[in-house]
Amino acid sequence: MVADTELRELAPPAFTHAVPALLQVYEAAMRPPPEQLPGRASVMRGHARNPGFRAVVAVRGGLPVGFAYGFHGHGGQWWHDTVAEGLRAGPGIRQARRCLSDALEVAEVHVHPDAQNRGVGRALLHALCRGRPERTAVLSTRSGPSAARHLYRSCGFTEVLEDFRFPGSPGQPFSIMAARLPLTGSGDRRSPGRSAWWPWTGSR
Repeated sequence: MVADTELRELAPPAFTHAVPALLQVYEAAMRPPPEQLPGRASVMRGHARNPGFRAVVAVRGGLPVGFAYGFHGHGGQWWHDTVAEGLRAGPGIRQARRCLSDALEVAEVHVHPDAQNRGVGRALLHALCRGRPERTAVLSTRSGPSAARHLYRSCGFTEVLEDFRFPGSPGQPFSIMAARLPLTGSGDRRSPGRSAWWPWTGSR
């Protein structure tokens, strides 16, 4: 990762306050329809209340250029239950248990286009997963070749369910990927420090 970018961990209250700033990164990276952004903000704030929540932000010049967050997955969560059903219907109940019984759900990993191809995404992913108590990490990514899929594979993730369709997005296939923890690959071995002095985190 380039020297002018630092990683910091955000506690749930700081993350919740930072959602508008983080959504700017998400919007630049993913280019979603504008009408989806309020719903995405609500989802992100809700995720911050999940057990084992962790968020890591990449900062350059005092502003976020990337972020990743996740939490402990368990029954009763929409993503967990939807993917578990897909795994049971496809690879089988044993694969579902192997992947999801003790898993860190990697909910989001995004890097602003201006900061991509500099190792920021890899550093964020490793920082998010480092030292976690869970046995596995799981995530979903759009099907087909992509820089994100290449990153996940290089960190030890493998596809456990292909061409998966989430309710509400039948036209967009996803791949469900899982990895044993700790992740493979070097990453940035420095633990992200906590930082709370940026206005967009709501601290003084």
